[in-house]
Amino acid sequence: MTKLRKTSKTGLHEETVNTGSGQTIVNPNVNNNKAKSITDLREAGHSTAAPASEEEKKIRQAFVDKDWNEIRVADSWQIFKVMSEFVEGFEKLSKIGPCVSIFGSARTKQTHKYYQMAEEIAAKLVRHGYGVITGGGPGIMEAGNKGAHSEGGKSVGLNIQLPFEQFNNIYIDSDKLINFDYFFVRKVMFVKYAQGFIGMPGGFGTLDELFEAITLIQTKKIGAFPIVLVGRSYWEGLFKWIEDVMLNMENNISSEDLDLVHIVDDASEAVKIIDDFYSKYLLSPNF
Repeated sequence: MTKLRKTSKTGLHEETVNTGSGQTIVNPNVNNNKAKSITDLREAGHSTAAPASEEEKKIRQAFVDKDWNEIRVADSWQIFKVMSEFVEGFEKLSKIGPCVSIFGSARTKQTHKYYQMAEEIAAKLVRHGYGVITGGGPGIMEAGNKGAHSEGGKSVGLNIQLPFEQFNNIYIDSDKLINFDYFFVRKVMFVKYAQGFIGMPGGFGTLDELFEAITLIQTKKIGAFPIVLVGRSYWEGLFKWIEDVMLNMENNISSEDLDLVHIVDDASEAVKIIDDFYSKYLLSPNF
């Protein structure tokens, strides 16, 4: 027979009663070895157990209570790091003039049609008076910066520090390269200083940036700047699901929200949509 015996305000011991002998065996508290702080966790790491991976350490630390000193030292300095990234971004980008942000995959090869199309779009944007903002890395981002650089236009790179894939490309203006540790700070810069958005095929990061822009426009936090997605075969399935499920089945968006996005297959058409948008307001990129 097993029962629990409370031995302190927080601890419970499991008691096993031997009904034949009348003796009670007290088992050790299974929670006694729980780390109470990050310091305890580090000390526990020096045990004979196999070393934990970096991913396992991150997961374990999320469950560890921090003492005030650890909070003050680690978290407070992180706030200053975030602030410094905002300050650097605002200072470098506040005077760049009208630009279009180009999103897309870091994995797209130079020989791929979407790389070549992104390069063409960026070059056309510069010829029409716009600068180009990209994530600063390889793939579609490189193509965007390359196209802008080839026409002598403003070529901005918002690079993110990652353990793989990401490194800044060589086509960014030297005074317009900014390196970020935090995705959310970088996304603010993509949106705050862009007058339009071009979405090329990409992965989760591209979707994150795209839907950030859509959400801010939908909720009227920023102006209704044009959003152009290039590659019908890539994007139409996603937006068909949005229309069929999010709108018609679940009513989670409004029908006019679908009008926030234009899907095209041609570089000239992508640039024309942005030009046509600003012509309605009698504005040119040189304002």
